[in-house]
Amino acid sequence: MITRRDFMISGVTATAAGIIVPPVLAKGVYAATADGIHNDRVLVVLQLAGGNDGLNTVVPYADPAYLQLRKAIAIAPDTVLHLDGAVGLNPALKNLKTMYDSGQVAVVQGVGYDKPTYSHFEGMYVWEHADPAREQADGWLGKFLAAQLDTQGHPLTGCALGETTTPPEMNAPQATVSVIASGATYDVAGTAAHRAAAPLLYKRTPGLYGALFDQALSTAETGIAAVKQSTTTYKPAVAYPSGRTAADTAANTLATSLQLTASMITTQPSVKVCHVVIGGFDTHQDENTRQNALLASVDASLSAFMQDIAAHGMANRVVVMTWSEFGRRIQQNGSNGTDHGAAAPVLLVGAPVRGGLYGEQPSLTNTIDNGNLKYTVDFRSVYQTVIRDWLQGDARSVLGASYPELGVF
Repeated sequence: MITRRDFMISGVTATAAGIIVPPVLAKGVYAATADGIHNDRVLVVLQLAGGNDGLNTVVPYADPAYLQLRKAIAIAPDTVLHLDGAVGLNPALKNLKTMYDSGQVAVVQGVGYDKPTYSHFEGMYVWEHADPAREQADGWLGKFLAAQLDTQGHPLTGCALGETTTPPEMNAPQATVSVIASGATYDVAGTAAHRAAAPLLYKRTPGLYGALFDQALSTAETGIAAVKQSTTTYKPAVAYPSGRTAADTAANTLATSLQLTASMITTQPSVKVCHVVIGGFDTHQDENTRQNALLASVDASLSAFMQDIAAHGMANRVVVMTWSEFGRRIQQNGSNGTDHGAAAPVLLVGAPVRGGLYGEQPSLTNTIDNGNLKYTVDFRSVYQTVIRDWLQGDARSVLGASYPELGVF
């Protein structure tokens, strides 16, 4: 006989909060059913985990200090993909440059905040919770999902694709979030017997908890069925990158995650906010080789994703926003790498974007903390612009204050 204890042991749990793990499917038990935002716009958040070096991504090639302070790792000015007479893209970002030239990439320069932290964990917390003081408990996207979107409790309104845990920025008590590592394996964990017995066990639980368990399972089953339907009906319109060696792991992971994202967006109208991640950007050593390879992966995978979305007739529905927990120091270190820094660029990509350069490139000589960039755009301005001007939500209720608009849309 299978009992609820069997489910707890096997890793399938139900709690009073209405969560089934893994994956997290049923935060919609308490999800808002009130009228919310009605539009078909989608935000894809692409995290460059580890602290991407902004100065070798959007390169201030015309500044003499750049070459002087980065003698071994500076991107050669004649290889930079010029955006204007002062800055350009890393040569690994050739597809993004093409999109930029067609007006579909906004480069927001010098994004950061006051009194930056140089800790990975603290830096991620700041960006995930939109809170430099690191006092907020709920993620900024979680707040938005829970309070403003017209979710009706649908489990695919917010999706973390190619991941195994809920991204902290999507966490909030009433946020509806599904964590989908793979469309093919997305299901209640455990044996077939566990899967078959779950409805009976939950329905036997009396009172409020029984109702919550039952609704949690119903939400889970809705999400599972929708994901499986996507895997059978979605056909990629382009070939996504595929790695050939162990060194291509990041490329494989990101391309797979973005292809899964495309399958969700093109087959599931309820999808509103997606999160994907590529790691490896903590380039303390051998930065040129490591970062250039990662940027090439981002470039190829993101280009395939945008082409796929466009081929499915949905280019005007989707915007991608990048972020990383911090930039890198201006001066290279002794290992041909860079150490933890402060301000860095954010990219917004998509047909709805008004392409171009935004903000101001920070000075390489007028610095903070003995060699770190002063930010010129508060990162919450980016968030406000995305929430208000793209997703058409109330940014102040998410961020707690108002910030200068960027005019990106």
